Amino acid sequence: MLARRRCYPSDTYDDEWALIEPLLPIPACETPRGGRPEKHPRHEIVDAIRHVVDTGCKWRALPKDYPPWRTCYNAVARWAAAGVIGQIRDQLRKRVRRDMGRSPGAVATIIDSQSVKAAETVGKDSRGYDAAKKTSATAH
Repeated sequence: MLARRRCYPSDTYDDEWALIEPLLPIPACETPRGGRPEKHPRHEIVDAIRHVVDTGCKWRALPKDYPPWRTCYNAVARWAAAGVIGQIRDQLRKRVRRDMGRSPGAVATIIDSQSVKAAETVGKDSRGYDAAKKTSATAH
């Protein structure tokens, strides 16, 4: 099968694909349970998913040089349900942090909140007190 040539800024480079490919689940046709062989290369499906994320286009508006939109949409839905998308995100984040000379995982977290003056209709049991502002408030 002839591969689609790289023509969009969102298309994966070979080194990115080398990182992503092993994280994808085994194709159904290669499992003991079996399944149909995949009709479209996974690399092209990943490129289509990245195109939708990058441009914000609708799935149905996916350019015709990608696999059919429904094929790409179903793949991302299956992979997201299996936690694969999160694993890919985590691996890419670790790689970027390492390339920046940082530790792979974040070592500090900043949590911020905002106090909003509570309406008189808000019960006292769900209000807090913001000592800095000297006001009863609900946290948001």
